[in-house]
Amino acid sequence: MAPEMKKKIGFIGLGQMGKWMALNLLQGNYELIVFDISENAMAFLTSRGAKKAKSAAELANLSDWIFLSLPDSNVTEEIIFGSKGIIRGSKNNQIVVDLGTSDHMWTKKTSAKLKESGICFSDAPVTGMEDRAEEASLTIMFGGDEKILEEVRPALEKIGNKIVYMGETGSGQLSKMINNVLFNVHLAALAEVMPMAVKLGLEPEKLAQVINTGSGQSFASRVFLPKILDNRFDHGYSMDDAYKDMVNICRISSNEKIPIPVVHAAFSTYQTALKSGYGKEDKGAMIKIFEKLLKVEFRKKEL
Repeated sequence: MAPEMKKKIGFIGLGQMGKWMALNLLQGNYELIVFDISENAMAFLTSRGAKKAKSAAELANLSDWIFLSLPDSNVTEEIIFGSKGIIRGSKNNQIVVDLGTSDHMWTKKTSAKLKESGICFSDAPVTGMEDRAEEASLTIMFGGDEKILEEVRPALEKIGNKIVYMGETGSGQLSKMINNVLFNVHLAALAEVMPMAVKLGLEPEKLAQVINTGSGQSFASRVFLPKILDNRFDHGYSMDDAYKDMVNICRISSNEKIPIPVVHAAFSTYQTALKSGYGKEDKGAMIKIFEKLLKVEFRKKEL
């Protein structure tokens, strides 16, 4: 029996995370067709052997499976349903997997809508930041038909080393939102407590060592405290881009009448940072609110 031909994968969204996921698929010997609004982003992949599509519709026509790595539901909506969107060139029973971060209710509605057009839509958001995307060690949270997961698993294993089946469509996005919100809460706590510690006379570098080797540590502290000490606020997604997770969970809290007081407090810190003009910086910049209030800085001592 002849070996099964590997699927042609279309990849849309070649940004900070997407370019590495696409590259790892390409290096995994998949035939890759790419599309992005940035010619430079596509050149990064086409120079390494990927084929370029002129539109999402053309990509859909050329692909067996389509992976999306887009910033939010609005962009994903346009890529799927726009005048040159996936739906204009799709095939019957085509598989579309959303690796980006979208609203889970939008995901459920979109999956039902696409099913009417013969498209199998699943959500598989990733977590791990850019370094893990490059290393192909992302965690992937899959929501949708488990049979679809098993079909695309070989490809997903090229971009992540932990794949968790979360349940029905939308559950992957819901899991990603919960993960991101906890990360934001940890950062909001660091933002208000670290300046207070400096105000009371503690040295930032020594305190960071204690926290990141003690029980107060978190992924947020390990990633961001060293960068804050170095006065760097350019790591990962900007607060503007990541704001949607806080909006979504607070909307769910309101709709379901579920109290989440700690999250709402962190949301206020987040909003204050945005109103203070720090939206283009990373989430670590939340600390600047309290530094300004207390007239201190959590930074390394100048030599």
